[in-house]
Amino acid sequence: MSLIDLTGKTALVTGAARGIGFGCAKQMAVAGADIVLNDRPGSEFLTEAAEEIRALGRKCTPIEANVFDRDGCEGLVAEAVSQAGKLDILLSNPAFNRRQNFLEHDPEEFKTTLDAALLGGFHMAQFTARHFAERGEGGKIVFISSVLAQVPVARSLAYSAAKSALNSMTRSMAVELFDQKINVNAIAPGWIDTPGERDSFAEETIEEEAQKLPWKRLGTIEDIGNAAAFLVSDAADYITGVVLNVDGGYVLKHCREIPKDTK
Repeated sequence: MSLIDLTGKTALVTGAARGIGFGCAKQMAVAGADIVLNDRPGSEFLTEAAEEIRALGRKCTPIEANVFDRDGCEGLVAEAVSQAGKLDILLSNPAFNRRQNFLEHDPEEFKTTLDAALLGGFHMAQFTARHFAERGEGGKIVFISSVLAQVPVARSLAYSAAKSALNSMTRSMAVELFDQKINVNAIAPGWIDTPGERDSFAEETIEEEAQKLPWKRLGTIEDIGNAAAFLVSDAADYITGVVLNVDGGYVLKHCREIPKDTK
């Protein structure tokens, strides 16, 4: 039997029609989980993503819902439980980021970033954890954070602030859910090759910057998905309150020894 075996588990994945969310859903499905796949209302990618999950031989229930607000989160969890019967796993990935200069930063977009990355995660986790607690069989919660919570990058102030708070919330939530045997962890991706990054940067820029990273490439959505599948498996049962960097050494890229003068 594989070390990562999610057979019989049902995972709810938000922001999952493409990019990191889809990568996590796909790798959990490969490991045997059935998937409730969420994306925003009107998503043009959700149906195709669900079909790809089903092609792996797993059940997949697509649900459109706005996870940036509490009502949307509550409705999503209720519908997911109704359609799937139960939930064992939450992968929270409400993705939103708009790069802006601080001096001209739109305060409404700052708030939207916090609503998505932080408050959306809080609402989803609270409703899902209540379901886990009622079932009394434990559960797994994984948030998608970012290495930008640790490494400040210009024009990402709101996103970095939200992810920093998310990391703190992950640890505090893990402590509060000890008695319910609910594991709470986060994954901090580095620079990942996603459609959003392709929309933001030219191909030449991506190729050039990738060569500056320790692994000489951007991460893939499968890299993040593999980490997620591990953290929600029984193999990670003794891991909680952890923020796991999956970044190919991104945060350590400037820590190499300075070459000695050979003159």
